[in-house]
Amino acid sequence: MSDTADQSDEQSAEERMRARRAAAFARADRTLERQGLRGTLRERLAVLDAADEVYDLDQQADVYGNGVVTALEERVAALLGMEAAVFFPTGTMAQQVALRCWAGRTGDRAVALHPLAHPMVHERDALDQVSGLRPVRIGAAHRLPTAAEIRDFEEPFGTLMLELPLREAGFVLPSWEELTSAVEAARERDAVVHFDGARLWETTVHFGRPLTEIAGLADSVYVSFYKSLEGFGGAVLAGPRTLTEEARAWQHRYGGKLFQQFPTVLSALVGLDRELPRLPDHVRHARVVADALRDGFAEAGLPWARLHPAEPHTHQFQVWLPYDSDVLTEAAVRQAEETGTYLFTGWWNRGGPDLSYTEVTVSAAGLDWTADDVRAAVREFAARLPGRQEPHPGR
Repeated sequence: MSDTADQSDEQSAEERMRARRAAAFARADRTLERQGLRGTLRERLAVLDAADEVYDLDQQADVYGNGVVTALEERVAALLGMEAAVFFPTGTMAQQVALRCWAGRTGDRAVALHPLAHPMVHERDALDQVSGLRPVRIGAAHRLPTAAEIRDFEEPFGTLMLELPLREAGFVLPSWEELTSAVEAARERDAVVHFDGARLWETTVHFGRPLTEIAGLADSVYVSFYKSLEGFGGAVLAGPRTLTEEARAWQHRYGGKLFQQFPTVLSALVGLDRELPRLPDHVRHARVVADALRDGFAEAGLPWARLHPAEPHTHQFQVWLPYDSDVLTEAAVRQAEETGTYLFTGWWNRGGPDLSYTEVTVSAAGLDWTADDVRAAVREFAARLPGRQEPHPGR
């Protein structure tokens, strides 16, 4: 068989699995999360049923960023304790604009960031290719850069970007003391500090601080509306007014000054009202779920199973198991198809030979899961792994 045919078969297998996963999720009676991004168009549009609770719908629709867009910007600036904010269609654009604005002010195109930060993993070298910036990697392993690493870094940089939490490392956060020390180390080098706060909303439990105090450590912050707040999309860059006014000019140059954005903006306002207050409960229950997963794996005879971080820092964390990713994905989907319980709804990713990980999210759908429910679901999942006994249908 040719390489082309092999590749075609692999793509077909992936497409079939994608379709099975979508069908299993739609039919599942129980999951730990029901994120809007998986919903139907009808379900997603239903978010706007609450729009008249968050904004006067008799007001004129926005045109090129006024009206309801301005209302969202002012709301987020106040939530973060920042002077001003500007709405962007994507976080990638918001951060590129922020970092290039700071580079112009500091005179240094170098941006220090973790090797697993979003721009390094998911943006196709956009900082370099589009914005003319020079990313430099700082820190290592599954944690954010330490104050010592920042202070002792061997070359100059104008901006330090910290992703809070660092998703690819397991949604990890530093301690409050570690974070403040890292910021102080950057200041000692006369560097600007920017927070990639796509998931900053859910960090207050871990830090034990309000959003204003967390965001107040940085010179600028970006936040997202579709990840934890169930919005349709969009992002805000917040910081000093001089920065946000310059950012508006670059937003236009980057093609981000859209004619009308009210559906996305209204969904963000709904998310701020409905989802933001719930996030602390999601974070706290994620710790209950994590403990039960660990116990369940041990009871099922999978003692090597690892959760990272051991105690979740947010409502999201990683689970690692010593199996190939395809095997684990198949077991997860079969469990959903056969029992209606979809425990691990995310893709399993290869982390090494016969070693894989997935991301677990605990949202409102998971709050009614008890520890016993989680342990029972783990047993059902483990029984569908190769060489393990299938559970009796009546149990």
